[in-house]
Amino acid sequence: MIDVNKRIQTLVHELNEHAYRYYVCDQPTISDAQYDAIFRELSALETKHPEYVQDDSPTRRVGAPVKEGFQTAVHTHPMVSLNNLFDDEELTDFDTRLRRHLHIDPKTELAYAVEPKIDGLGIELVYEDGLLVRAITRGDGQTGEDVTVNVRTIGAIPLRLRHQIQGILEIRGEIYFPKHAFAAFNQSRTDNGEPTFANPRNAASGSLRQLDPNITAERPLSACMYALASISDEIKTHTELVEWVSELGFKTLPTRLCRNIDDVRHAYNYFLHHRETFEYEMDGVVIKVNSHSTQKQLGSIARAPRWAVAYKMPAQQAHTVVDDIQIQVGRTGVLTPVAHLREVEVGGVVVSRATLHNAEEIARKDVRIGDTVVVQRAGDVIPEVVHVVLELRPSHAHPFLFPTVCPVCKTDVERDEGEVAWRCPNIDCIAQVRERIVHFASRRAMEIEGLGNKIVERLVDAGLVHRIEDLFKLTREQLVTLERFAEKSADLLLAALEECKTRPLARFIFALGIRHVGEHIAALLAHDAGSIDTLARMESQALLEIEGIGPEVAASVIAFFRNPSNQQTLKALAALGVRPTEPLNKKTSTLFAGKIFVVTGSLEHYTRDSIHALIQAHGGKTAGSVSKKTDYLVAGANAGSKLAKAETLGITILTEQEFAALLNNTNQLGEASAILI
Repeated sequence: MIDVNKRIQTLVHELNEHAYRYYVCDQPTISDAQYDAIFRELSALETKHPEYVQDDSPTRRVGAPVKEGFQTAVHTHPMVSLNNLFDDEELTDFDTRLRRHLHIDPKTELAYAVEPKIDGLGIELVYEDGLLVRAITRGDGQTGEDVTVNVRTIGAIPLRLRHQIQGILEIRGEIYFPKHAFAAFNQSRTDNGEPTFANPRNAASGSLRQLDPNITAERPLSACMYALASISDEIKTHTELVEWVSELGFKTLPTRLCRNIDDVRHAYNYFLHHRETFEYEMDGVVIKVNSHSTQKQLGSIARAPRWAVAYKMPAQQAHTVVDDIQIQVGRTGVLTPVAHLREVEVGGVVVSRATLHNAEEIARKDVRIGDTVVVQRAGDVIPEVVHVVLELRPSHAHPFLFPTVCPVCKTDVERDEGEVAWRCPNIDCIAQVRERIVHFASRRAMEIEGLGNKIVERLVDAGLVHRIEDLFKLTREQLVTLERFAEKSADLLLAALEECKTRPLARFIFALGIRHVGEHIAALLAHDAGSIDTLARMESQALLEIEGIGPEVAASVIAFFRNPSNQQTLKALAALGVRPTEPLNKKTSTLFAGKIFVVTGSLEHYTRDSIHALIQAHGGKTAGSVSKKTDYLVAGANAGSKLAKAETLGITILTEQEFAALLNNTNQLGEASAILI
């Protein structure tokens, strides 16, 4: 039995090493037939001796059961976005801002690392003592989907790190569909009479979110990793980090070290001109200050680091003809002109419509029906008209007259002083009602399964829904009267409506569609207010005291909650049982104000998310690594290197029980803090 166990361990190690050589290094050392023979031997031994199956066995990459849905998971540290640059002037301004913040003159060297920006799907991998335990999509930056089972099928992602790492390692990168594999994959779908994917990014996203991991395993996904969830004190620079990540067994990006901003320009031009030679779609480069200590010194602004930006590459463009210009009315009443185009392929996507943004933009570009125009996908995503090809303008083309009334409800449109957008002021406009309900039901808001655009349109057109609260008054008898709506569909929708009533407060606030309140602002408001009733009563000064809330947002929030129609909706929703759950990290005291905690090891009474929430609830902050700035280390079993470092630095170390006692013995901080969960 010992010999069998050793043989299994040897085979697992051999196969994982061969997978690394094949998927990461692109330098296979054995043939596919040899690999298959070793794999079959391992599989046979594991079948006879399941007690010896290892967590990192390559046989565990496939064969998992079909999931009913994805669970959500919270990022220990937010997966922030990057601010974008679009030209050389903005690049110079970026360098100037950093130097001004650091108080260094233009002659002082400021080194940058420049690497491709993959147009893929952001992912965070969590390893515990070197073993992959969780994979989380970016989601909204705070919370993503747990796609661990699917990520385990990707050969470029090691199930066990090539070098032993104690404790928790949270590493981030991008999952993508290689371009050459994408073309072959789409061809095979065409041959099988299946719909094709529009571009590699959509294919990667769709493949990773398959409920059956065996389907994901059939898709040739790959991955590159480029960051840790938090800056490591042991690794001094980003270029050192890239080398270290590569040694752990991951694919990494071709990172260029630049001594100054001029070198950054050269690196950008190199990647731009060699864009087509890379195996992944690239929509720009990421520019990072190379020194980790300087990164910490620069810090962050809003949801983006100050020390890194994305320098976007020019989108691929195409010529086509404007067949029509129509006006869309959004959920806030904004009128948006949309060009209906003759179909054309732009960057691998067939485009038939493009935004013209607003009345001033359509007049400035002088876009007319019948014009030949240049279109591009802004940031390689949103189709837009770049300019008109005037020499091809037909004689019958006339300037577009922007409407003075709403094209849907015929109400006179208005424009606020200082704004370019024209709005329909009628909040009962059918177009606005539809869009508000679609937004309310969307995945990042209340996530009402089965309530998409077409169903909402049917409900509104049938007169069953006039306001958001009407959704929760729907009956089975009403729904089955709709076209192509069977009893089962009705029951599923009613169940989804019931299930969404206790969504988190932040998502409920976002779902309400308050002007200027996106997901991030909604989370800030939920964290500070703690309940929708408290938020509705907050005055301007209280809102402005919330970090990240400015005068425009504060005024919009107050206007929303003082609107009688919105008050009626909120009252009706509460009466119908819509009661969003209050955030776990609602601030209950300032006990830990200014204190930084690191949590490590295996916890017995807390989950990692819950203990972080309690720390934040009492004004503290959490970090992923131990440093001189750390005030407390909460250590569970098998704490590892973080415990040793904390002892060396003389940091206060708490057991779970001591942490609970610290909460319980202080001025009645609230029942949540007195419970070990």
